[in-house]
Amino acid sequence: MSEALSSRVVAEARSWIGTPYRHQASLKGMGCDCLGLLRGVWRGVLGTEPERPPPYSPDWAEAGADTLVAAARRHLIGIDVAAFEPGDVLLFRWRDTLPAKHCAIATLADTMIHAHDGASVAEVAFAPWWRRHLAYAFRFPEH
Repeated sequence: MSEALSSRVVAEARSWIGTPYRHQASLKGMGCDCLGLLRGVWRGVLGTEPERPPPYSPDWAEAGADTLVAAARRHLIGIDVAAFEPGDVLLFRWRDTLPAKHCAIATLADTMIHAHDGASVAEVAFAPWWRRHLAYAFRFPEH
């Protein structure tokens, strides 16, 4: 990703900090979940969303299709999880056998922005727990 696009993605993600958690929402300052944050950053940086997500459960332990990964593969560029950079999208899974159910945006090598149930959008340390659960990394396309 170009440095200019990376900077725009990180700046847009940071502009969502403090937005309260609201399942399936995507409105800056009003409410969003992790996917809503990603959708809002897409709109703020690239324009109209490429598709609307179907209804989804907030349950990380839910089994089933890896719909978040499938959508990311349709619209983002897959990269090696060890090669993520600021502005890249990180997908997490609770356990190896379960689908990825959480996403964040990397801001530095050791920080990320995400929306977490029960909290507002925040920039947090990319702590060892998150590193262990990182399953996929993607890059925004250059438009």
